[in-house]
Amino acid sequence: MQRYKCIISYDGTQFAGYQVQPNKRTVQGEVEKALRKLHKDIDVKVSASGRTDAGVHARGQVIHFDSPLKIPLEKWEVALNTLLPEDIAIIHTEMAADDFHARFDAKGKEYRYFVYRSLQRSPFKRNYAYQYPYSLDIKKVNEAVPFLIGEHDFTSFCSAKTDVVDKVREIRKIEVVEEGDMLIFRFVGNGFLYNMVRILVGTLLGVGAGDISPGSIPDILEKRDRVYAGKTAPAQGLYLWEVHY
Repeated sequence: MQRYKCIISYDGTQFAGYQVQPNKRTVQGEVEKALRKLHKDIDVKVSASGRTDAGVHARGQVIHFDSPLKIPLEKWEVALNTLLPEDIAIIHTEMAADDFHARFDAKGKEYRYFVYRSLQRSPFKRNYAYQYPYSLDIKKVNEAVPFLIGEHDFTSFCSAKTDVVDKVREIRKIEVVEEGDMLIFRFVGNGFLYNMVRILVGTLLGVGAGDISPGSIPDILEKRDRVYAGKTAPAQGLYLWEVHY
């Protein structure tokens, strides 16, 4: 048996999320279906760096699996991409140590969130960015950012539906980049809770809109209650950009 590590990209629009769910189309389900075909109807289980929700995209999701097949390394991508649907792509494959684990060995992740700032909606961007037609004070957004950097209990910025007990995470970097009519939020941290990035974006947009004071961020963190943070930004603007090992 050889363990393989793959970087995969996918358009999350038509998926019910990454993780396998009964009677639903998922990224994991499609990857395992392709591996089953390649292995002549033998099930091959895949582990990922983490889950993504319905509608969320990935540029650099990482998975691993074990295989007895003697396929040259450079042919794995071709073989799997031939069997995968067009909204999933294997972009890199390498051999990994037997004890490598895509989730437990990850040291950090980068997520990016795309906001399309326009009064006019775009049929071509609707699945890949959040259309935001309201005015924003980017200076205020940037004033709020430093309060979120570092290690904090992010209970206020996590979905109440999560069953994770320890909600302490470290955000190492947040950048707010303006590229034409697109506003890009870049988050780098050691890990992220369920809906955390989307709630962070919703809160920062609330700051930019004048609904939340930049200086209130420490108090929101201290409250450790989801009701005090901003709205959860829609799924389609979010991308798992890169996993760090």
